[in-house]
Amino acid sequence: MRCLYHLPLSAASRLVRLALAEKKLDFDLKVERVWDRRDDFLALNPAGEVPVLIEPDGTTLIEAPVIVEYLEEVHPEVRLIPGGPVDRAEVRRLLVWFDVKFRQEVTDNLAGEKIMKRLMGRGYPNSEAIRAGRANIHYHLDYIAYLAERRNWLAGEDFSIADIAAGAHLSVVDYLGDVPWEDHPAAKEWYARIKSRPCFRPLLGDVVPGVSAPAHYPDLDF
Repeated sequence: MRCLYHLPLSAASRLVRLALAEKKLDFDLKVERVWDRRDDFLALNPAGEVPVLIEPDGTTLIEAPVIVEYLEEVHPEVRLIPGGPVDRAEVRRLLVWFDVKFRQEVTDNLAGEKIMKRLMGRGYPNSEAIRAGRANIHYHLDYIAYLAERRNWLAGEDFSIADIAAGAHLSVVDYLGDVPWEDHPAAKEWYARIKSRPCFRPLLGDVVPGVSAPAHYPDLDF
């Protein structure tokens, strides 16, 4: 059985969880307290970060985009980077948008400050960073709405890893109650479609000790 080392509120881990589920690949989840800096885990990933995927044959894969590309090559039955060269380039562009730009401007400023900083023992949340994250998310939700109003899914006609990446990051921020859905109805409508997919349901059941999700978090009709 393949094993995914993860943290429940790691957007990168959630991205891989969703990709595995969409491809209908069985896997076990193992929570890795990265702040413990376990020697055995550092031997798997010297960067000391999740996600880390261990394949049934012992192959070790790190970094969410790398894992996704591997899964596309080895398990092509369900395509998450579909279409021709131009289509696939657009999917990859949006994967980078959410996994880099959204993460830096929103996820790190909210989940990073409110949760990970405490767990890592790095002091108190930076209120300016939190304000920046809450301001920046409006721009990203506007962009999601722009794409969703012009395409069937974010990158084009087909559901793709672009939608998964956006959904993974938004699900983390939504768990903290920091997504202003009522100000962005088109983005909310797109996210409701993501939440309704079977692959997403295990994420909606996640419980993080000491952090309570808002009442709407698991609700498909939020």
